[in-house]
Amino acid sequence: MTGNATHAIRQHPQFATLVKRRSTLAWTLAALTLGTYYLYMLVVALAPDTLHQALHNGGVLSVGVPVGAAIIVFTWALTGYYVYRANTEFDRLTATILQECQP
Repeated sequence: MTGNATHAIRQHPQFATLVKRRSTLAWTLAALTLGTYYLYMLVVALAPDTLHQALHNGGVLSVGVPVGAAIIVFTWALTGYYVYRANTEFDRLTATILQECQP
């Protein structure tokens, strides 16, 4: 890509919108992911008995295992949501910007 094309893309009004939306979504999802993991670690550190309880009387599996698995599935869902938005909204904006900036 030439310097003129790069300059034209950066000056396009929708480019700032694309960057802002993508950054906001990425930081929000990152905060949700990290917040979930750190909350789990805080519960492990400060109240381990809550996650150590058996799922049912006489059971071997503790509450912490399915909660940990749910956290992993939650982060997969957040990743899927980001991919969905990237493949629809962000790709559409990118295509519009590139089409309007071509000589």
